[in-house]
Amino acid sequence: MSFSREDRSRLAGWWFTVDRALLVAIFILIGAGLVFSLAASPAVALKKGFSAYHFVERQVFFSALGAMILLLLSLFTPREARRFSFALLFIAIAGLVAVHFAGQEINGARRWLSLAGHSVQPSEFLKPAFVVVSGWLLAEARTRPEMPGLWLAIGLYALVACFLVLQPDVGQTLLLSLVWSALFFVSGQPLIYAAAIVAIGLGGIVGAYVAFPHVQARVDRFLDPAPGDNSQVDRALQSFTQGGFFGRGPGEGTIKTSLPDAHTDFIFAVIAEEYGAIACLAIVLLFAFIVLRALYRAGQERDLATKLAIIGLALVFGLQALFNMGVNVGLLPAKGITLPYLSAGGSSTLAISITLGLLLALTRRRAA
Repeated sequence: MSFSREDRSRLAGWWFTVDRALLVAIFILIGAGLVFSLAASPAVALKKGFSAYHFVERQVFFSALGAMILLLLSLFTPREARRFSFALLFIAIAGLVAVHFAGQEINGARRWLSLAGHSVQPSEFLKPAFVVVSGWLLAEARTRPEMPGLWLAIGLYALVACFLVLQPDVGQTLLLSLVWSALFFVSGQPLIYAAAIVAIGLGGIVGAYVAFPHVQARVDRFLDPAPGDNSQVDRALQSFTQGGFFGRGPGEGTIKTSLPDAHTDFIFAVIAEEYGAIACLAIVLLFAFIVLRALYRAGQERDLATKLAIIGLALVFGLQALFNMGVNVGLLPAKGITLPYLSAGGSSTLAISITLGLLLALTRRRAA
């Protein structure tokens, strides 16, 4: 792609201001997702009665669509990104309401809506919109004291957390709670409120353990695994042992045949067995680069609302990856959170594309 500095078109302006290192890293991640899908998906597809490349074809389609969405959103100005986030937040909350009354119940949870024959998870699309709007409200609380931005941000968080707990989706609730709390601290709110948030957070974790039997079972199994336990996490751990440093080779893994979620929650374990620990380390470094590059750009940003939005989007992306990989290596209890762009799933792929598209838009260079 070649543009002249005299070219005043929007596309030329994007080319000269977008963070190209961030853009390249994101597209490397998308490409890696397609390669690893070939390793994990066929075995699961055959077990479910589909053609061998059913999930691979879906991954290609949603990755291509996600890439187009990402590039389109990266053209936005910060004001356009915030307006888009407000609209998306409204739609996502409406989706959460619809899920509560008409959602599909799968494994005891209502998280999905059936639209035109496809399952859509509104909470995935909620995340990028929630952090951008929350960042703006917290920034307004600092720069415009006459506006009740802090209380609106707290009310928004309470509303979203309530809907997620009702599903129940403890993993997503924890993820958004951590990100929102980080934005609260970074925005410079009173410390007394911060102490209250920590206390409420600890109470919420204890409450989730007491109120939800599946959470209690996962935590108990994580803290005190039974001898001979053959859970998905235990089988995932075996893949790291069997893969070694360089893996058994593409298509040579066996763990994926015994993991029902090998193409989604446990794709990292499949990669470990077939491509080895070196490939897993490369993936970790790629995720870390994207997050750290975004945080570096946030440090250069003067507008507080934009700074907070960048930090929030980077943390949503990074913590989601960290949670997934932490489960795969046995450092965290199972949460049902996907690995961005590597796990199969239409809602997840499109939502991550929106997240990173907004991140690219907000990290573009602008005149001082």
